[in-house]
Amino acid sequence: MNRALSWIRRSLFIVTPLLFSPPLSAQTQHRWKVAHDGGVTWDVRPDDSHQDHIEMSGRQVSVIVSYGVRENGVLILTYRIAFPSLRILPNDKSGTLSYVFGEDAAPRIFIDGRLAAKEVVIRIHHRGLMTIDSLFGNGDIALTRTIFPSNENPAVVEKYSFTNRSAKAISVEVEDTQKTARTNAARGVTGEYLISSEVLPPRAMSINPGQSANFALAFTAREVAAAPPQIDANAEDSARNARVNGFLADLQLETPDPVLNTAFALAKIRAAESIYRTKGGLMHGSGGGGYATIWANDQIEYANPFFPFLGDRVANEAAINELRLFDRYMNADYKPLPNAVVAEGTGAWMGPGDRGDMAMIAYGAARFALAYGDRKTAEELWKLITWCLEYCRRRLNDAGVVASESDELEGRYPAGKANLCTSSLYYDALNSAVLLGRDLGRTDAELGAYREQAGKIRAAIATYFGAKIQGFEAYRYYAGNDVLRAWIGIPLTVGIYDRKDGTIDALFSPTLWTEDGLLSQAGEKVFFDRSTLYALRGAFAAGKTDRALDLLKQYTNRRLLGDHVPYPIEWGPEGTQPHLAAESALYCRVFTEGVFGIRPTGFRSFDITPALPKAWDRMQLKNVYAFGSVFDLAVIRAGDKLSLEIVVNGRHRTAQVVDAGATVRVNFDPRQ
Repeated sequence: MNRALSWIRRSLFIVTPLLFSPPLSAQTQHRWKVAHDGGVTWDVRPDDSHQDHIEMSGRQVSVIVSYGVRENGVLILTYRIAFPSLRILPNDKSGTLSYVFGEDAAPRIFIDGRLAAKEVVIRIHHRGLMTIDSLFGNGDIALTRTIFPSNENPAVVEKYSFTNRSAKAISVEVEDTQKTARTNAARGVTGEYLISSEVLPPRAMSINPGQSANFALAFTAREVAAAPPQIDANAEDSARNARVNGFLADLQLETPDPVLNTAFALAKIRAAESIYRTKGGLMHGSGGGGYATIWANDQIEYANPFFPFLGDRVANEAAINELRLFDRYMNADYKPLPNAVVAEGTGAWMGPGDRGDMAMIAYGAARFALAYGDRKTAEELWKLITWCLEYCRRRLNDAGVVASESDELEGRYPAGKANLCTSSLYYDALNSAVLLGRDLGRTDAELGAYREQAGKIRAAIATYFGAKIQGFEAYRYYAGNDVLRAWIGIPLTVGIYDRKDGTIDALFSPTLWTEDGLLSQAGEKVFFDRSTLYALRGAFAAGKTDRALDLLKQYTNRRLLGDHVPYPIEWGPEGTQPHLAAESALYCRVFTEGVFGIRPTGFRSFDITPALPKAWDRMQLKNVYAFGSVFDLAVIRAGDKLSLEIVVNGRHRTAQVVDAGATVRVNFDPRQ
């Protein structure tokens, strides 16, 4: 379902409307630019008027900051804050306490005892924290707001730093302003909640010329009987910066294109920051209204296969925990697992029936286990993976493809009784199971059965889904489908290239491709970034490098530098176009699995089929955490060939020169 719209309907406290962005299709210019520190900056012009929103998350909080400027340069700033571990009734997938703080929550500012003159915004910046620079009066007083979620506390901080740019001392006061709401105990799972905003500390300070003074506004929530969180704004600022810098330091992408490098770097932040501490353990959350809920697609299929490469301990722990939560629902009768585990792991949601969830779980769990490279974890996940494979085998129809009631779009568009996405994921999961089982020492008979099933489902995909649609030799998405669908790109992401030319021609034709990526269905106007990112990844994997690069750059410039930035979104053009965290993981996978062509093959091995664009002389991934190692991987043009250079755990390995388009097996096991 649409998590963002559901959240708006379910929020307990709505005190001001969320500021929506205008439809992306109406925007053409780049408002933002890549900044020297690796973030993005909007230098606000005197005649600018624009509104946008961005989501940021910590362990116990997530905030959608709606911001912008009016035509006179005056700031627009509101907060929609969610507290995933504070639950409301009904305690389901949308049962998260939330509150909207409008502009009335902002404290008044006094300069030399008088209410400050008009504040004019001059710059807004994103780099895991949001900063807003503005000037008062004739510019003698500068203010930098820094907005961010606490890493560990149920709090969002708006930090104020005033700088005296005049020639004389001035006095600045941030007025003692508090806003408090108490919920009805009958609506809370654990009773009454207290939600508040408070200036820390309210005071007046004298600032000498060239000097600065700091204040803060903290937004918090707690059970009414609990002690209030102790917020040290400077410590929280340092901790958030350290967390962001940690994301940026690992899995670094280096290409000749600074826009792609920046988008990749920022996507890592959004993908991995959205992890919450819940009573069910660490849980990755989609965001946009979906908190303390894990989905078979968003978390298991999209995000989890990426996390080992980033090497973030918390993200990997969350991935394992999420698979354990789904594991609890396995049963001897092979009834389907839920679409989502909700309410901090205490409940389950089965909405539109089987969406292909078991194929999603088998696919994501197997790829995660291979890249994570830990035998004990893989042994634990093996039962879940093989249970899901057996479920899919039992769901094969007479044509040999996997039947399901729906797909991940949950009825938004027809999916028939068997769809291309589910069968493709099943095929990839079978191949991963063979690779994983080999490293686990499973029997030849067991793995041979999976190998045979993979061959059969691949043949069935070709005969059942292969079709000429709207003039393209591509795929029909389901039996009876006669218009192009965005998800026809998914076979390319699992190594099925039989119909790659017609499929890529269809995907990137004006019938489906727009300035916002792929339409979900030809002739409609709705787009989902997830299918665009799958298609781009598949096009690189299929060797259509330069064509895919042109469209990846178009898409990236729009998402990073356009009017709704800086992350991939869930869907549009209607609605809030939320920055769902798993979509950012899919963006990163365009590079790791598409451009670099990394395919896990064992605890210590992977295949690489690099797709170096003609315009690039080299590309590199640095500080990759996967396959039991930390390594750098460089692809360098060597005439009409490619040189692959790998540095593992700080030790250089001999470079290997290969033909363009060749696949190379990389093995970190010293015994092999």
